[in-house]
Amino acid sequence: MLLGQYEAKVGEKSRTAFPKKLREVIGEKLIITLGYENSLIIVSEQGWKALLEGTEGRPFIEKPARETQRYLLGGATFVELDSKGRFVIPDYLRRFAKIKTEVVFLGLSRYVELWDKEIWEAYRQNLEKNIENISQKLIDKEKVDKT
Repeated sequence: MLLGQYEAKVGEKSRTAFPKKLREVIGEKLIITLGYENSLIIVSEQGWKALLEGTEGRPFIEKPARETQRYLLGGATFVELDSKGRFVIPDYLRRFAKIKTEVVFLGLSRYVELWDKEIWEAYRQNLEKNIENISQKLIDKEKVDKT
């Protein structure tokens, strides 16, 4: 399982090191794509299908399924780690995530998120302030779904 938080630097050539503990789980061949809240999503080649949950098998005429696939698939690229576990963050993904010189990798069970460190810190602080309300929304949704 992918879990934990790891910090890394981004070099001049947009290269960063993928954390060893995450690499041991996810492997050396990765797919990186646009994420949510200005993060990037990293998965193994085998884990790719998990990202498309809810869109596969949906009729082509369903606009939300098409748009989600465009977002995730159209923004994706294959990445292979070098012998030291490093990879280059493509420019379009770096611009999207507003990555400067420091990043945070978050292991989130089936995938990894990659954030600019400053953006993550601000987001995390807001999350900490609101986690009780967020959790309550999940509980309320579950109650509605069961009725």
